[in-house]
Amino acid sequence: MKTSFRLLNLIALGVLGIMTLPACGAEAAYRLLKEIPVGGDGGWDYLAVDQFARRVYVTHGAKIVVIDIDKNEVIGEIADTPGVHGFAIAPKLERGFSSNGRENKSSIVDLKTLKTISKVDTGENPDAMLYNEGQEEVYAFNGRGNSVTVFEARTGNAVATIPLSGKPEYAVVDVKAGRVYCNIEDKNAVAVIDTKTHKVVETWSIAPGEEASGMAIDGQHHRLFLGCGNKLMVMMDSTNGKVLASAPIGQGVDATKFDRGTQLAFSSCSDGTVTIAHEDAPNKLTVVQTLKTESGARTMALDPKTHRIYLASAKFGPASEQPVGGKKARPSIVPGSFKVLVYEMGER
Repeated sequence: MKTSFRLLNLIALGVLGIMTLPACGAEAAYRLLKEIPVGGDGGWDYLAVDQFARRVYVTHGAKIVVIDIDKNEVIGEIADTPGVHGFAIAPKLERGFSSNGRENKSSIVDLKTLKTISKVDTGENPDAMLYNEGQEEVYAFNGRGNSVTVFEARTGNAVATIPLSGKPEYAVVDVKAGRVYCNIEDKNAVAVIDTKTHKVVETWSIAPGEEASGMAIDGQHHRLFLGCGNKLMVMMDSTNGKVLASAPIGQGVDATKFDRGTQLAFSSCSDGTVTIAHEDAPNKLTVVQTLKTESGARTMALDPKTHRIYLASAKFGPASEQPVGGKKARPSIVPGSFKVLVYEMGER
């Protein structure tokens, strides 16, 4: 099985004409290519790549910064997205959908003009956003609402509100299977949503993982990758919820991505590391690199065309001595220091 798994990978690369890559991820190493200065004030959250339009969208404070990833420069912004967390892209519709956490709404955005077409009501504090191309529907995962708001991508009309057992974090879709998979962070579980009935049909334990945030999918081999708060990347069978393998990662994980072309999974952590693991076989996950990034660079996007990864970062000042909600306050962000780090694949 291991040999055929890698052989399929090599065949796919040859057929698609992607860049020449080693058969085993263990021979590849990521390195810093460029820093893209963005500036401005405020924090940030998710990044999203549109591989067809060659853009990365970076949520930042009350706006979304748009970067041309061929030129590696800022080309515009989407305004009026208060407390924005996530951004989902519908390439064929040329629309994007933001989660505006401070106003409990989602903006529907024209990606040609970067102007807001309309806003849709969501549940409390929408966070992750997901576009299901199979039914042209948008899923807003409401962090404090413990629910999912589903609406039509073309019209913004409400479709369903799906109650969840706890706090949703990130989610992915398998269009062929008709399933959406969502991390329920405070329950150490994955909720499986049927995209036709809009109901939770399964709930799976992620043990030995805990408090999963990031999630990615290998649809070809039916594998989910979960970045867990107890410093583990967990690989799960997306057909039955069985945990098949795990690998150690850094502290403070947020994003997790998977590159089908290289069979590499990535988990980015606030401790300034990205753990890169290779899916050697259906039940084997091997760490091939611990990439040093920058402290606080916890969110990430991946471009399947170039295999580059993008992380948001900034310079930090001292943390406030006053606790926030009983927790230690985060360090202050130095005004104007916000940037995006670009890493590319090289050879060891």
